[in-house]
Amino acid sequence: MEKKEKPLPRLNIHSAFWILASIALTYYIEFFKTVKEIIQKESGWFVLGSCLLVVSLSVAFFCIIYLEWYHGIADYETSYPTLIPITTASFIAAAVCFNISLWPVWSFLTPLVLFIQFMGIVMLVSLLG
Repeated sequence: MEKKEKPLPRLNIHSAFWILASIALTYYIEFFKTVKEIIQKESGWFVLGSCLLVVSLSVAFFCIIYLEWYHGIADYETSYPTLIPITTASFIAAAVCFNISLWPVWSFLTPLVLFIQFMGIVMLVSLLG
């Protein structure tokens, strides 16, 4: 007789920590105000990072929505082997561009700030799915 394992709850201490840390950091450093100022300065690095992030998210949504939900292809890594490297490379390049564009504002704390924001978003999205 096999025991059925209960799935882990979506909201746990780990995910709550990252979400709350991201919210607190956003408030404390006025994240959106700073990003708005960077956009107004027409930072090429920020625009390039945004474009690369859109590429990364577009490929991810293509894999999840179109391939997996619409066509039922769960193993899209074997059917389309270049999609995962393209997504990974564009996301890493976007992170580098964002770090370069925001470095004048937060200096050596920029990678930490962006990592906390990234983890907060990832944990928030994981609550939905």
